[in-house]
Amino acid sequence: MSEHNRAPVGVDPFRPNPARVYNYMLGGKDNYDADRAYGDRMLEVAPDTKVTAWHSRRFLLQAVGLAAEAGIRQFVDIGAGIPISPNVHEVAQGIEPTAIVASIDFDPVVYAHSNALLTGAPGVTPILADIREPDKVLELASSEAGIDFSQPVAILIVGVLHFVMDDEQPFDAVARLREAMAPGSLLVIQHASINTHPFFKNAASIHATNSPSQPNFRPPERVREFFDGLELLPPGLVPANEWLAGNLSPTSLVVLCGIGRKN
Repeated sequence: MSEHNRAPVGVDPFRPNPARVYNYMLGGKDNYDADRAYGDRMLEVAPDTKVTAWHSRRFLLQAVGLAAEAGIRQFVDIGAGIPISPNVHEVAQGIEPTAIVASIDFDPVVYAHSNALLTGAPGVTPILADIREPDKVLELASSEAGIDFSQPVAILIVGVLHFVMDDEQPFDAVARLREAMAPGSLLVIQHASINTHPFFKNAASIHATNSPSQPNFRPPERVREFFDGLELLPPGLVPANEWLAGNLSPTSLVVLCGIGRKN
């Protein structure tokens, strides 16, 4: 049986999907031919794209560690992607053993993998939901994962918002999530920047037209609007290589990373 015939109902294996392309870039095996072909085209244009993927992953996990060390024990991971170790819950629970995670994605194949791979992991609840429906995200995080939004929470939105087009109201969606956050909560965002190399932007747009992987590269000032009303923690909203320690080199695909705290 071909991999396309094994695809769950509702999953289109013929168009690249952000979570599966990211899984491929991280060295995972939970992806289809279309995802690998798209990823390979991006690597032809910018061979350091896999480095960017690892930078993004390191940023996510370091942000989780920072939140857990600050005493936050609730995590809402929106666009969680296909589980790949170390996972959010492993980092959070390594610091705060009582931490709970709502692992949210809109892709049915991600949800299927999460259910299979996270079965038996205490405190982790896979949820099928879409950031473009923030009220549903909040309701399911509360009712299914036990997230109490009257207490501090870390909302993680890494590698998601640049796949939400302007007419899909991403700023309104994030504003609704910010509104639900209690004081002391953290909002963690990673977003592709318009300062990405033009060759990469053109190739990404051409090869992903009308697919879920079509990106919207936004300027830093627009990405900063996602943090309206929050205190941006040092070093602010900066490219991933600058957020991470170690004098890392910039990459062709520029992703901006930031953590905002609600006071």
